[in-house]
Amino acid sequence: MTVTEPATSDAIAADTSPQPAPGATPPRTPLVARAAAELVGTAALVAIVVGSGIQATQLTDDVALQLLANSTATVFGLGVLIALLGPVSGAHFNPAVTLAEWWTARRGGAGVNVRELAVYVPSQIVGAIAGAMLADAMFGEPLMKWSTHDRSAGNLLLGEVVATAGLILLIFGLARTDRLRFAPVAVASYIGAAYWFTSSTSFANPAVTIGRAFTDTFAGIAPASVPAFIGMQLIGAVVGLALVAVIFMRAKTTTE
Repeated sequence: MTVTEPATSDAIAADTSPQPAPGATPPRTPLVARAAAELVGTAALVAIVVGSGIQATQLTDDVALQLLANSTATVFGLGVLIALLGPVSGAHFNPAVTLAEWWTARRGGAGVNVRELAVYVPSQIVGAIAGAMLADAMFGEPLMKWSTHDRSAGNLLLGEVVATAGLILLIFGLARTDRLRFAPVAVASYIGAAYWFTSSTSFANPAVTIGRAFTDTFAGIAPASVPAFIGMQLIGAVVGLALVAVIFMRAKTTTE
């Protein structure tokens, strides 16, 4: 803008510029704000998962009802967090999603660069640990007590591959079809369903997996089970991206 242009033009442009959809990383948002959104969002997500698990076990001994309460709280909480923080950071809250977005950006798609990747992932991990401690503090549990909940069975690891592959397929499928505006409902609904149709109850998130190792409660995972879970989640992310490439294959343009 030159000095002779009316000052109101900037305000008009700001008002009429399109807003980023949840799940899309807004390029003009300061990185520190995006890092804060990822940290706070992941912390809140883990606090919801762990806190609702503690609450459920205090209210009933029925494991099915405990899982129902835990999954319901997660669905609503995750949907709200994506709707709130999606326009700031893309609402990844998940290193697998961030890595997948970085990979697609390397191949010419939109997404985070190496510097942003190096900021997002630590923020998500720190947030996840903080969220677990916060939930424990709210319910009078030890702030940090390693989980004793072993989740090393092979069928659970397969469940993590399936859960993560489905999550990546959903998110990047929505992006390919320009429907990321549905991400708050779609992603939350998928995670809620995956609680029930996967044997692992769908962690599908390396940061959340690490955070849940810090709490010896309903939602916890033994530290010894964490590396295999994360490995399967990364494999699931690769599978999900492969499915996106095949199912949402872009049409080739032809020239006369």
